[in-house]
Amino acid sequence: MSAPGIATPFATIERAIDEIRQGKMVVVCDDTDRENEGDLTIAAQFVTSEAINFMAKEGRGLICLSLTPERCDELGLDLMAAKNESSFETPFTVSIEAREGVTTGISAHDRAHTIQVAIDPESRPHDLVQPGHVFPLKSKAGGVLERAGQTEAAVDLARLAGLNPAGVICEVMNDDGTMARVPELVEYCARHGLVMVTVADLIAYRRQHDKLIERVVSTRLPTAFGEFEAVGYRSLVDDKHHVALVKGEVAGRPEVLVRVHSECLTGDVFHSLRCDCGEQLASALSMIEREGEGVLLYLSQEGRGIGLLNKLRAYRLQEDGLDTVEANERLGLPADLRDYGIGAQILADLGLSSIRILTNNPKKIKGLEGYGLSVSAQIPIEHAPNAHNEAYLRTKAKRMGHTLHHQGLNLDEELLHAEREQDRAAAERDREPGPASRRRARADRRRRQ
Repeated sequence: MSAPGIATPFATIERAIDEIRQGKMVVVCDDTDRENEGDLTIAAQFVTSEAINFMAKEGRGLICLSLTPERCDELGLDLMAAKNESSFETPFTVSIEAREGVTTGISAHDRAHTIQVAIDPESRPHDLVQPGHVFPLKSKAGGVLERAGQTEAAVDLARLAGLNPAGVICEVMNDDGTMARVPELVEYCARHGLVMVTVADLIAYRRQHDKLIERVVSTRLPTAFGEFEAVGYRSLVDDKHHVALVKGEVAGRPEVLVRVHSECLTGDVFHSLRCDCGEQLASALSMIEREGEGVLLYLSQEGRGIGLLNKLRAYRLQEDGLDTVEANERLGLPADLRDYGIGAQILADLGLSSIRILTNNPKKIKGLEGYGLSVSAQIPIEHAPNAHNEAYLRTKAKRMGHTLHHQGLNLDEELLHAEREQDRAAAERDREPGPASRRRARADRRRRQ
């Protein structure tokens, strides 16, 4: 299960996959910020009346059949509710029963038979009736990488084991009817000889081992900084698009200069003064051009992964005095949602294994190294703060671990005063009526005469 001397109740994902492949059950726990529950999980193709009876007797929760979205569509299984308002959007479809070979449908035998009919590749909608006593769940196409739930975990584990991508799950409840949490689940697994894993570990495993990207197109791209090759990629998880700007022949080269840049519409395109993203982007392209070879990887992770509208909401909260971390927390979002698994796979696809990285963020280095890249050097990419982003940059240094050497310095007070005066003058101009307003006022006076 775990390394000697390390006390952990959780097995490795490799161990769980092996158990699933052998037709055994495992317990899958989700995160404490979700349901914080453990589900008995078994590959659907191995379900028997004995397995259903064990789940009903020893699990006590609702027995469900996790299916891929493609299989749900093949069977004509519509979602139970057009608008899913459940806390974690559990994707129930209409319940089902095998059309033939069952009696009341509720017995362990009948439910096991219905499950086998549902996962049989030859079965079609007419082989099932609705409603019934088996509750299908429509997993997300990207599995746990798209939705971190036991529904997706059951399908992923079966697929990783080389089996029919379908699983049967059942929540584990205590004798008193309360939900079993990790301490109770540890005893439960020991009593029944089961291994336990987490959805979080399955996510990490898939990001490490699965192919997450597809190279779509490559074209020459002349820019103001120099000529690059633009290589377009598509994420196989969420269909987002990412671009690598490549300078020179980098495949197989050691210690290639790389900038991994997360999309920032406000900074990169609108030249917002609230951040330093646009300046970092320009500097990185200039440095790579001077180097003669390198890669700028532009990832679709707007607002440190929270999205454009949430970033604008965070800006609004910052106007009320919150810093960038506090604003995200007020919105119920992590300070940083970025993931570098996609980026690491793109760099590997370009033939890179050893890089020098242009960044002020040590966490970015750890994120990339966690996926097998070797980072030989961190090269800072800094710009003097302005009146609008000084507090933001200080927060990144103090609360997010960024190494910003200029943060120990005071702003040029004359520059700061000049920028504030410009802001006040701009605000005064905004309050004054413009030419269009004056023309409308003259027209109104003429109409009244």
